[in-house]
Amino acid sequence: MNIIQKLSSKSLFVFNLVFIGVIFGFSLAFLSFSCSTPKARVQAQESQVIIPEDALAVAEGLQTVFRSVSNKVLPSVVEVKTVSVRRQQAPNIPGIPWDFFFGPRDRNPNGQEREYRSQSLGSGIIVRFKDGAYYALTNNHVVEGASEITVATRDGKEYPAELVGKDERKDLAMISFKTTDAYPLATLGDSDKVEVGDWAIAMGNPLGEQFSFSVTLGIVSAVGRTGGPGGNINDFIQTDAPINMGNSGGPLVNIRGEVIGINTWIASNTSGGGNVGLGFAIPINNAKRSIDEFISTGSTSYGWLGVLLMEPNRETAAGLGLEGKRGALASQVFLGSPADKGGIKPGDFITHVNGRETRGVNQLQMLVGDLRPGDRATFTVIRDKASINFQVLIEERTEQVSSDNRKLWPGVNVIPLTEQLKENLSLDKDAKGLYVTQIIQGGPADIVGLKQGDRITAVNGENVNDIASFFKALREKTGNELWFGIQRGESSLESLRFKR
Repeated sequence: MNIIQKLSSKSLFVFNLVFIGVIFGFSLAFLSFSCSTPKARVQAQESQVIIPEDALAVAEGLQTVFRSVSNKVLPSVVEVKTVSVRRQQAPNIPGIPWDFFFGPRDRNPNGQEREYRSQSLGSGIIVRFKDGAYYALTNNHVVEGASEITVATRDGKEYPAELVGKDERKDLAMISFKTTDAYPLATLGDSDKVEVGDWAIAMGNPLGEQFSFSVTLGIVSAVGRTGGPGGNINDFIQTDAPINMGNSGGPLVNIRGEVIGINTWIASNTSGGGNVGLGFAIPINNAKRSIDEFISTGSTSYGWLGVLLMEPNRETAAGLGLEGKRGALASQVFLGSPADKGGIKPGDFITHVNGRETRGVNQLQMLVGDLRPGDRATFTVIRDKASINFQVLIEERTEQVSSDNRKLWPGVNVIPLTEQLKENLSLDKDAKGLYVTQIIQGGPADIVGLKQGDRITAVNGENVNDIASFFKALREKTGNELWFGIQRGESSLESLRFKR
C-alpha cells in the first residue's frame, strides 16, 4: 500500500478524529479550571471573616436582655376581644320582580329590629390579683360600648371578662377575669424617670390574632407630648417602637421589664392608621391611682381647682412678663371655687403644684386631677412678675360644677392691640384697649352685654391699656360688682353691671 493509500485509509481517519477530540477535551478542562479558580479563592476569602469576640459578647448580651424581658412580660399580656351589639330597625328592601308588577309593599310592617354585632381587638396587661380575679389595665376606647368582653392569654386560653371601671379623660379602663390558672403580674415602673433615648419595648396584639403577642423594639423619642385624641389629658411618652392597631392597651416596658406606659394611639398620615414611628403611651404613673380606685370603687375621682386654663400667645406672655416661663394661664376663675377661695385670680400664671413644675395646660390639668378631694395643695403663681404661693383646699370635680359658665369670672378672653392687629382691624395707631376674642356664653361678660370684637378700655372705671393693667384691675377693682368701658365701632359705651 503506497503512502497515498495509507493517508486516505479509514483507520487513519478515525485515529485523527479521536486525537482531535482528546486535544479539545483537555483544552476545555483547562479553561474550566482556570475560570473556577478565582471564584474558589473569593469564597475562601469570604469564609475567613471573623466577628470580634468583644462585639459579639455585647450583641449577645443585649439579645439575652431582650429575650429575658419578653419572657418576663409577655405572660402578663392579654388579648382583649370585644363584641358590640346594637339594634336598629330592619330596612325595607324593594323586591324584584314583585314590586315592578304589583307595586311596593311594606316588608317591615311591625317595625322589627335587627341585631348587629361588631367585633374588635385590643391588648391589656395584668396588674393585680384579688379574691380569685385577675385585673388587667387597658384603654377605654378598646372596651367602650362593648356588650361582651373576652381575654385571651399567651398559653391559648380564653376567659370571659367584665368591665370594672373606666376613665374617659385618661382613656383608661380596667377589666377582670376569673380562673384557677396562675398568671404573673406585671411590674410597674416609674414613668417620671423615663428620658429621651431610653430603650422602649412595645408589646401587644397588632392587627389581630394572626400577629398576637408581638414584641417590637425602639427608643423613647420624646416625653410630655400632648394633643391626644378625644381630649385626652395625659402627657404622653412618644416612641418609635412600632405600634399598630390592636396594640392599644398593651404595655410599653423598659430594659428592666418594668411597665412604663400603656400604648394608646399613633399618629399616621395613612388612611389605615399604619405605623410610621410615631406611637404614644400613657405614662404608667398617670394610671397607678386609677388602678386602685377602679378595683376599690369601680370609678375614679378628680380633684377640682376651678380655673379655666389657656396657653398665652407671644404678645400676652410678653405683656405679663412671662417670656421663657413654663406653666398655664388662669384666664377665668369659677366664683366660689377652691381657686377663688384660695386667692387665685384671673391672670395668674400657675408654674408649680406642690413644688412640681407644670409644663403646660395638659400637665397642670393632670396634676390637679390627681389630687384627692380634701387635699390641701400649694400652687405657685406668677403675678405682676413676682412668684407667690397659695394654699388651696381641693374639692371633687363634677360635670355640674365644671360646666356652670355663669360662675366663670370674668367670662371674657382678650388680647393686646398689637400694631399688626390694629392694621388688620383698620384702627388708628393710637387706638387703646384690649381686643375681645371670646365671650363665654352665660358668663358675667355675656350678661352685661359684651360682644366679640369690642375693645375693653376700662374695668370698673379703671382705664386699661395693656394686658397687665387689665388683669390688675380685675384683681383690685372688682369685688362683688363688675362692669366694662368699651369701644364698639365709633361708639364709646359702658356695659351693664354684674353683681355676684
